[in-house]
Amino acid sequence: MKTMTYGEAIRAGMTQKMREDDTVFLFGEDVGPFGGCFGVSAGMHGEFGELRVRDTPISEGVIVGAAVGAAATGVRPIAELMFTDFVTVGMDQLVNQAAKMRYMFGGHLKLPMVVRLPSGGGIGAAAQHSQSLEKWLAGIPGLKVVYPSNAADAYGLMLTSIEDDNPVVFFEHKALYGVPSEVPDEMERVPLGKARVAKEGTDVTITTYGKQVLDAMAAAQTLAAEGVDVEVIDLRSLYPWDKEAVLASVEKTGKVVLVSEETKRGAYIAEIAAYIAEEGFYNLDAPIVRVGALDTPVPFAPALEQTMLPNAEDIVNAVRKIL
Repeated sequence: MKTMTYGEAIRAGMTQKMREDDTVFLFGEDVGPFGGCFGVSAGMHGEFGELRVRDTPISEGVIVGAAVGAAATGVRPIAELMFTDFVTVGMDQLVNQAAKMRYMFGGHLKLPMVVRLPSGGGIGAAAQHSQSLEKWLAGIPGLKVVYPSNAADAYGLMLTSIEDDNPVVFFEHKALYGVPSEVPDEMERVPLGKARVAKEGTDVTITTYGKQVLDAMAAAQTLAAEGVDVEVIDLRSLYPWDKEAVLASVEKTGKVVLVSEETKRGAYIAEIAAYIAEEGFYNLDAPIVRVGALDTPVPFAPALEQTMLPNAEDIVNAVRKIL
């Protein structure tokens, strides 16, 4: 094993695939000599040159549209949007073109493209640079959506996403870029749609993804001191998602808390809650509880931002509520 930060692991995954396959290339705002807004592509321009690590104009519609066109010709583009919030500008190209072209052409066309979206709050970037919008994209047929929580999964999911012949939306939590964790010396692909049991337990299931996996693990440690044995499920893939793993955990514990950094209203975890209610209702010993952000734009003021976003204490309180 070796140690990598989350950001280094994403770069390692992209670099490995670009060394293996000369049809893979990266483009976006400041991804070139500058190394990306968050330093994720640092050094890649020097290794691969301007044709394969390309700076673009400040036009997310052009970036996503160029990725769609490039992928349709058979190459494998990685498009980085500087912040998830800016995917709104490229929504037509992503939702109405990338997600639908393979279906509308009867499978004769492949769309092997990855759209990287630095996401989430907690770094003081204010309302237009801190949103969590995975609920929008995980609900679009034709798109695959992943959201790793650690370096090993970020590396393995990047390899899998680039190799997939369909458009993959790759969420990356900005607050995780500098967080280190262990990565195998020989990195294997992480399959899409396969959850990870981050911690086994018997009393209650916490199901989440991205940064909230770290919050869930912290909550589990606090609850362990109270004699509560928590199981933590890291979804990793939001679509396809591992229904079997979630239902198996609910069957074991009988209680479930779902956690997302999105505003609770209409959050992605509502889909998970609905599925559990439909398929696992008789295994539940208590109502499903959801933990999410408060129903407001993300504030700039640090004290307000931390109040608005969910944290480990919120998860602990949710677990206590249903025990």
